[in-house]
Amino acid sequence: MTAPKRYGMVLKVKPEKIDEYKEYHAEIWPGVADMIAACNIRNYSIYLKDDHLFSYFEYVGSDFKVDMDRMAQDPTTQKWWDVMMPMQEPLTSRKEGEWWADMEEVFHQE
Repeated sequence: MTAPKRYGMVLKVKPEKIDEYKEYHAEIWPGVADMIAACNIRNYSIYLKDDHLFSYFEYVGSDFKVDMDRMAQDPTTQKWWDVMMPMQEPLTSRKEGEWWADMEEVFHQE
């Protein structure tokens, strides 16, 4: 079995939306959770520090782009994003086409 690929991403949440963001994530919509799993994402966490969100997940599939495109086409996920995106503020340093900015892994220990 191939080891999962680890991803770390960062994004800002608008300070006035932090409580609402946390409430939504206390019980994410079942269809969103199902799509995350169907797109080969495992061990997914989001952390909050001040107004920064850090996400970590492991990808166990064979084609990340195909799976992310599949997720983006899902109507339930699109509705979830319609609720989440106004609460968020992407980093100005993100790459073109990114919402969550990819982070470079500089250390890992099993």
